[in-house]
Amino acid sequence: MKKKQNMKFNRWLLAGIAGVQVSLPIFAQDADTIEALKQQIQQLDQKVRVLERKRELDQETADAKAKDAPKVSLGQNGFAFTSADTNFAIKIKGVLQVDSRTFFSDNHASAGNDGFLLRRARPIIEGTVFRDFDFLFVPDFGGSGAPSIFDAYLNYRYRPELQFRIGKFKTPVGLEQLQADQNLPFNERSLVTDLVPNRDIGAQVWGDISGGVVSYALGVFNGVGDGRNTSNVDFDDDKDFAARVFFQPFKNSNKDALRGLGAGVAGSYGTVTANANGLSSGFLSDGQQQFFAYTNGVVADGKHWRLSPQAYYYFGQFGLLGEYAVSDQEVKRGAIKRTLQNTAWQVSGQWVLTGEDASFTGIVPKHPFDPRNGDWGALQLVARYAQLDVDDDTFPLFANPAASATGAKAWSVGLNWWLNKNVRLMTSFSHTDFEGGGTGATAPGTVTAQPENVFFTRVQLAF
Repeated sequence: MKKKQNMKFNRWLLAGIAGVQVSLPIFAQDADTIEALKQQIQQLDQKVRVLERKRELDQETADAKAKDAPKVSLGQNGFAFTSADTNFAIKIKGVLQVDSRTFFSDNHASAGNDGFLLRRARPIIEGTVFRDFDFLFVPDFGGSGAPSIFDAYLNYRYRPELQFRIGKFKTPVGLEQLQADQNLPFNERSLVTDLVPNRDIGAQVWGDISGGVVSYALGVFNGVGDGRNTSNVDFDDDKDFAARVFFQPFKNSNKDALRGLGAGVAGSYGTVTANANGLSSGFLSDGQQQFFAYTNGVVADGKHWRLSPQAYYYFGQFGLLGEYAVSDQEVKRGAIKRTLQNTAWQVSGQWVLTGEDASFTGIVPKHPFDPRNGDWGALQLVARYAQLDVDDDTFPLFANPAASATGAKAWSVGLNWWLNKNVRLMTSFSHTDFEGGGTGATAPGTVTAQPENVFFTRVQLAF
C-alpha cells in the first residue's frame, strides 16, 4: 500500500512540474530556457522510474527469500522446523510423567511398593520427508526396565484414505490401548489391556474415509502375547493378522448430540508353535501388581484369536467409553493341551466440571492456569469399572490356584486438573477384588490374599 502511495506522489509531482511548464510561455522570454526545462523534466521522470523499478526489484527479492526460507515454530504442540513448501518437516515433542502409588492395608506382597516413580520419559521425534512420507521415533527412559524403543515406523500417505505403515507401533485392536498415553483419564489402563496386544513389529494398510467417518486398519505382525510389547526381533515363522474398523457416522453432522458417537470392532488371528512369549507374561492389577501368571513350562501352541467390540460417546462435558475383549488361545504343558478363553470388559466415564468439551484426545482448558488473572484451567471428574475373567480350565494344570486369581473386579474414581494443554495433575483411587487365588490363611504373601486399594497421583508434561 505504501509503495503505491509513493508512486502516486511521484506522478503528481511530475504532473505539477508539467503544469508549471504549460504556464512558462507566459513568463519565459527565451525558448531555449523552455527547452532546457523540458529536458530536465524528462531526465527527472526517467530517474524516478528507475528508482521505482529498483524498489520493486528489491521488494521482489525480499519476498522470494522469505518464501524460500524454512519456518520455525514453537508452541503448545512442540518445536517444529518446516521447509517453505511444507514438503519437509520435523517436530520435537515429549511426554514426562512422574507418579506416586500409595497402597492401603498392605499385605506381604504389596509391602514396599509405596513411592514415587518415573512412569514415562519419552522424547518424541516425528516428521515428514518428500511430502508424503511420515516417520515417528519414540524411545522411553521411564519405568523399571532398561531404556527401550516404543515406536519407530515409516508411513506412506498416498491419500488420507490409503496409507501404508511399517515398523514398530501399536497393534490396532484395543480401543483404550490405542488412546495416547498422555490422554488417559487414569494413571493406568484398565483390565481389558491385559488381553490385547500392545506394540508389535509389522506392516499395515490403513486410512480415514470422509475425514474419519470410517477408519480402518489391516496388518500383519510378528505376534505378541496378551498385554505384551514385542522385542525388536522375532524368533519364529508364525505371524499374526490384525484388523480394525471404526465408524463415526455423524462426525460431519451439525447435530452436536450425535457428532461424538463412535463404534467399531477389532480382532487378531494367528498361530503359535510352542512359544512361551506367545502367552501373557502375567495379568496386572490397576496398581501394576501381578495377580495371575501361567505355571512354568506352559507355552502357547496353536491358534490364538482375539475379538474386541468397542465404542465411545462424547457430548459436551460428558464422555463415555466401553470395550469388551475375548482372547482364545491354545496352550500346552508337556503332553497336555487345552484351549483357554479369557474375557474382560470395562466402562469408563468423564465429566468436565469447568465446561470444556470432553474428548478421546484430552481436554483443552478454555482458561489456562493463570491465578494472577483468576484463571484456573479445567477440572475433569473420571470413573471406571472393569472386570477380567480367567478360564476355569486354566486351573490347576496351567496356573497355580493358590497364587493366581480366577478373576478380578476393579472400580476407580479420580479428579484431573488440566492447568493447560501441556500440564496436568492427576489423582485417583482404585479398589480391586480378586476371585480365587491365595487367601489370608493359605497364602498370606500373595497379591490376591486381600483386595488391592491404591491411591495414585501424577504430574504430567506433554507437548
